[in-house]
Amino acid sequence: MLIETLGAARDMGRLNAILGVLIRHGFGDSVRRLGMTDALDRAGHALRWDHAADLARLEPPVQLRLALEELGPTFVKLGQILAGRADLFGPDYIAEFEKLHSSVPPVPIDQLRPQLREDLGGEPEEVFAWFDTEPLAAASIAQVHRARLKDGAEVVVKIRRPGIIDTIEADLRLLGRIAAVAEAEMPNLRPYRPRQLVRELARSLRRELDLANECRNAERIAANLQTLPFIVVPRVHWAHTTERVNVQDFVGGIPGHELARLDAEGLDRKVLAQHGSRAVLKMIIEDGLFHADPHPGNVFYLAGNRIAFIDFGMVGRLSERRREELLQLLLGLVERHPQTVADVLLDWAGDDHSVNLSQLESEIEAFVDQYHGVPLAQLSLGDMLVDVTNILREHHLGLPSDMALLIKAFITLEGMGRGLDPDFHMTAEALPMLRQVIRARYTPKVVANRAWQTLRRTLAVAEQLPHDVSRLLRNARRGRVHVGIELHHLRRVGNQIDHAANRLAMALIIAALIVGSSIVMTVQGGPTLFGLPAFGFLGFASAFVGGLWLIRSIWRSSRGRDLTDD
Repeated sequence: MLIETLGAARDMGRLNAILGVLIRHGFGDSVRRLGMTDALDRAGHALRWDHAADLARLEPPVQLRLALEELGPTFVKLGQILAGRADLFGPDYIAEFEKLHSSVPPVPIDQLRPQLREDLGGEPEEVFAWFDTEPLAAASIAQVHRARLKDGAEVVVKIRRPGIIDTIEADLRLLGRIAAVAEAEMPNLRPYRPRQLVRELARSLRRELDLANECRNAERIAANLQTLPFIVVPRVHWAHTTERVNVQDFVGGIPGHELARLDAEGLDRKVLAQHGSRAVLKMIIEDGLFHADPHPGNVFYLAGNRIAFIDFGMVGRLSERRREELLQLLLGLVERHPQTVADVLLDWAGDDHSVNLSQLESEIEAFVDQYHGVPLAQLSLGDMLVDVTNILREHHLGLPSDMALLIKAFITLEGMGRGLDPDFHMTAEALPMLRQVIRARYTPKVVANRAWQTLRRTLAVAEQLPHDVSRLLRNARRGRVHVGIELHHLRRVGNQIDHAANRLAMALIIAALIVGSSIVMTVQGGPTLFGLPAFGFLGFASAFVGGLWLIRSIWRSSRGRDLTDD
């Protein structure tokens, strides 16, 4: 039965490989608890347990990171997503997840040629004036080659790995089924929401597999940042771009991890940090569309203190409502208003009845209040966000996925700013923009427009209401209305009813014994016991014992309720 749950026969080979890697890296106990090993044994797959202890000396976070790397692109991407879930994992795990950057051996150019001929309409040496067969960089999903267009423009050609979709789709199917089994069989994993994480992974991977979608993201962000001339986004060459190949301008600046070259090239670190922070805050706060994977490999520093962002395969999106909440959260942190922070986080927590809201609110207020009186220049907004997510994790509460992605990007970029300029403070850069955006959102024109939109929606609902009521009544007459009632603790209520029915039945039996024995006592003749009719005596004795049991049962039930109430 479990083998059918985990996957069809087409995925069994991959499932066997995944579980084998997990076992080698010290996660055999989790595999056993999920019941997968027995299922695989029955299916005829033999798992090797002899190397399960080889990595036992490594810490669990390191073991998990090594396992994800060995399992390939789907799991590397999962680890990169988990790197932003400080609300779910501790610092040791986050530090290991952040080391995952999908660096893998490149695919030989001969294996790429059939796909390139199909996508480009010819051999790359014919389409481009020059094409470098040696890759510039290689990752788990795609690799990059340098080239030159016939008009002389220097470009990079990003090529998706052949066959990668089949592997990823098989992994996603298995992960979805394993997540469902894990939530059912391992209750301690439920706060981590495995199925939600898999859905988030699937959305992110499918978008990243479409290399044309990456280019559309790049053009949208470039358009949003036109007012910042010091920000560069590579131009897309659509004539050579498809789902499996994209072509963009080559960026030849200083990579984000080679900071020692900045001084030699005459770039101003302080100005670069300010330019980067302005771009990031604009993407997040004003535009609601931001680069979600801004590690140093995706950032280049150019002459004139300009900054180039590349690789827009992962972008984050924030709705208008989420941006409002983010503004309130950041202002509450920067201006040390604990109640504002608590209100936003409690809204994100939702209707989770298991959380102690008063305790959570008190901890948040105490956390924010500790910064009261601390100079603005000494505050680290990234560290404060990490502390907030730690509080949520302690209460088994997860951030909304879009906010988790944003906080990861925000913390990474603040760290890069500090690397450029040790005196850089995101709070000092953010506060003026936050206040400006808040003021802009409450100008008379914006408030009037928001009120008009609300009124229009209200009128639309009111106009539709009679039709909805009529349809509801029509369905009710036809017997098509179903009412679902969710009862909490239904099992306990059923047990209480069952106990009450048992006591009622016993009371009826006792009453019947008393009445019957009384009648028997009036009948002359027959066997006697202690000078009394034997059957009548035994009936009264049984009624007496049953009465004692009934009294004891009622007393224990009442005592249990009193203890529960206390």
